[in-house]
Amino acid sequence: MSIKEARFLLPVFIILLMLMFILPFYSFPGYSLLNHTTSHLGAQNAPNAWIMNLTFIILGLACAGESFLHLKRYPLNQILLIIFGVGLFMVGIFHHAPVIGNDNYSIMEDNLHSIFASLVGISFTLFAFSAVFIENNNLRRIIALVVAIMAIILSILMFRVVDYMGIWQRIMFIAAFSWLIFFLEGIRSSNKKLIKSSEV
Repeated sequence: MSIKEARFLLPVFIILLMLMFILPFYSFPGYSLLNHTTSHLGAQNAPNAWIMNLTFIILGLACAGESFLHLKRYPLNQILLIIFGVGLFMVGIFHHAPVIGNDNYSIMEDNLHSIFASLVGISFTLFAFSAVFIENNNLRRIIALVVAIMAIILSILMFRVVDYMGIWQRIMFIAAFSWLIFFLEGIRSSNKKLIKSSEV
């Protein structure tokens, strides 16, 4: 199997799925799936935070790698997905403030985490909207548009209905990465057809 046929994102997403629901049992006391996010799993001074942060880093690299490999024909989409990947990578480098206790922590690191987390949300939403213009049939265009709108709605809910912040984010992550894998499979298939037609 050539590197162009490799699927970097899928195995990392499977790991992320497991961690989102298993790691909370090994994090700080009182962690709730309802109102705590994955960023809280990677917060400064949180038990086993390195696991979540390493996953963010690998996830970011996987997204950037997929973009470099499969989106060369679509420069805008490629740039947006790379920015998304860089944002995820940096979220894993700069960590959220501690959720409980009065431990010493870096305010600057928390601020940088917030900036890159916002970059992740904005770049993904723009990427999903931009995918509407390169998908090859109406159903796939509608799905991309629905995902983009869903990302906006869930982001708003995270800040307006904070008691369920953890649920909103998990729904968003599952929907976003499931669609992204689906989208990249379509692009991979389209690229193969283009290569075959050029060889005829």
